Amino acid sequence: MLFMSARSEPGAYTEKRQAPWPVIAWLLICCALVFAMVVLGGVTRLTGSGLSMVDWNPVKGIIPPLSQGDWERLFEQYRQFPEFRYVNQDMTLAGFKVIFLFEYAHRVLGRLIGLVFFVPLVWFWWRRRLSGAVKPHLVALFVLGGLQGLLGWFMVMSGLVDVPRVSQYRLTAHLCLAVAIYGYMLFVALELMRGDLASFMRRARYPSVFPPVLLIVVFVIIASGGFVAGTHAGHIYNTFPDMNGQLIPDGLFAENPRWLNVFENPVTIQFDHRMLAYLLVVLVTANRVILARAGLQSLLPAANLLLVLVLLQASIGIATLLHKVPPPLGAMHQAGALMVFSAAIWLFQRSRHVGA
Repeated sequence: MLFMSARSEPGAYTEKRQAPWPVIAWLLICCALVFAMVVLGGVTRLTGSGLSMVDWNPVKGIIPPLSQGDWERLFEQYRQFPEFRYVNQDMTLAGFKVIFLFEYAHRVLGRLIGLVFFVPLVWFWWRRRLSGAVKPHLVALFVLGGLQGLLGWFMVMSGLVDVPRVSQYRLTAHLCLAVAIYGYMLFVALELMRGDLASFMRRARYPSVFPPVLLIVVFVIIASGGFVAGTHAGHIYNTFPDMNGQLIPDGLFAENPRWLNVFENPVTIQFDHRMLAYLLVVLVTANRVILARAGLQSLLPAANLLLVLVLLQASIGIATLLHKVPPPLGAMHQAGALMVFSAAIWLFQRSRHVGA
């Protein structure tokens, strides 16, 4: 309904050709699966399950342990690595099964996404249901999906040697690539909904600087959240709006060189994440006011949704911090970040076609 209502307004979309709805539906299903994948990845991290599978086999790895002997063999493999020796010395086979199943589900879902994307892609291509304009983007998405799988294993490898903790750099890269794939796919689907394939992904002049800026800021905040997760920065300074009684905490520049604090100092990382969140609240509020005053009515549904989701996400983030990142709240916060990102993409995509 939101898309339909925009057609009667100045600057609304004009339909020049029937939208390829089977292709759009397929892409949206893939988006939903990637969304679930990102959230499940967050749950895997929050439950300490990410290092429970100590090898990577793209084909045989899809077969689950089927017998007691299989479970005992996998548990024995896990016992040879630092996480068991230094963190989970008291873990039993029953406990191992729990963390293993989270990581196993995460990997199987990744393979399922690859299958759900690749098979229809081949079919649509063979049936000539894809325009020449969209084909390169779909191929790019497929390649990025493969790279994401490799990056995931590269991330896990960082926690299997010496210190049983995944590198925050690799974790954030893995998160950011997943979010980028999700956003790219959603953007392609939204562009196809216009039905104007002649102008698909064309360069555009934006009626306001806010939509592209907001999209960038949201992505940067998600990356910042990756560093918060990777350094466990959410487990310190569990007060709000102050940080243990201080507005600017001590130790912001404890690391040398100073720029390293942004990526490796948990105090600085949490402080930056808070400041970026404040900035986003200000920007989305200003965006809503400015678009309304400019009479850009066709952009207001997306702007309103973005504002509501940002305020909701901020509330979830505060609750997550105050309760020291319990897995349910942490997973909700990660899902909320993707919802905010989705709304930012919708606003960005609509703003490209104002006046078209």
